Amino acid sequence: MTDAGLTLAELQAHLGGEILGDPTTRVRSAASLSRAGPEQLSFALGHKHLIAARASRAGVLIIPPVLAEALSDRPCLVSTNPHAAFARAVGLLHPEPAVEPGVHTTASVHPSAELGPGVSVGPGCVIGAEVRIGAGSRLGPLCVLGDSVKLGRDCVLHARVTVCHDCVIGDRVILHPGCVIGSDGFGNAREDGHWVKIPQIGRVVIGDDVEIGANTTVDRGALDDTVIGAGVRIDNLVQIAHNCVIGEHTAIAGCAGIAGSTRIGRHCLIGGAAMILGHIEIGDHVTVSGASFIGKSLLEPGIYTSAMPQMPHAEWLRNASQIRHLAEMRERIRALERELNARKRQPAESRR
Repeated sequence: MTDAGLTLAELQAHLGGEILGDPTTRVRSAASLSRAGPEQLSFALGHKHLIAARASRAGVLIIPPVLAEALSDRPCLVSTNPHAAFARAVGLLHPEPAVEPGVHTTASVHPSAELGPGVSVGPGCVIGAEVRIGAGSRLGPLCVLGDSVKLGRDCVLHARVTVCHDCVIGDRVILHPGCVIGSDGFGNAREDGHWVKIPQIGRVVIGDDVEIGANTTVDRGALDDTVIGAGVRIDNLVQIAHNCVIGEHTAIAGCAGIAGSTRIGRHCLIGGAAMILGHIEIGDHVTVSGASFIGKSLLEPGIYTSAMPQMPHAEWLRNASQIRHLAEMRERIRALERELNARKRQPAESRR
């Protein structure tokens, strides 16, 4: 948290928008509508938050234009995108703690590795041969970069991140604790009742401004690369298998699993615990609802859902028991349709 905080006028200078009320109102931190105090900033998205916004003790609110008239009696910053403006304001009020550049005495850095200006390498890190780390990047405790890894500028690798050999990571990438980039994909060939491991010789290539959550795994390609496009957001505990391609600015929620050689387009939203079968394609601007199973390609933009809705357990059991009879019911319906169509084709006299 900044000591002095920011005035409403200073927030506008950083974020744009229109000021309502006293521009000298100062805030020092951010909080939710219900908990914010006079020296804190909060936000409201629309009419559904109006009652809470009026009741809030927040010193400054970031609001959309539709609430400007209703809240004109208090200090506000009017923004066309209050959620994004609030996110940037939180970053201004709660900046990342400064980290001293340098290599900790317990870290192991290969003599051939190249570290750019301002790089920080934490306790117990291992940096392999021919690694390149861009200026200003930070490695938390116990991170491992395998041989020939390329890490861009201003990246943040939190504790225990592993990036395996030859992988390429762009600028301003954030990898959260326990993230593993570039482990072998699940590639095996069957021979005489035994499994033969298929060497995974591709890489993982991650674009700029990507953020990947804790304990998420992104497997290296079998032959071609696994590619994560610029601006992608991936939550915790997600599995992305070998040879997948994730398009720019797609977001994937926690516990999703994406099987090998799947291509997902740009600006997609993949819900939590979604399971996506391998070797299929998902087009741009597709939303997959949480807990859905996707077994074939989705090429048209839209929202797709496959999970059964919530219901009492006894009702679910009754419905589930009918699934076993669907094929039989289908054949009976077809037989009835054939009989009905045959009757329709008979002369009227013969049907009397």
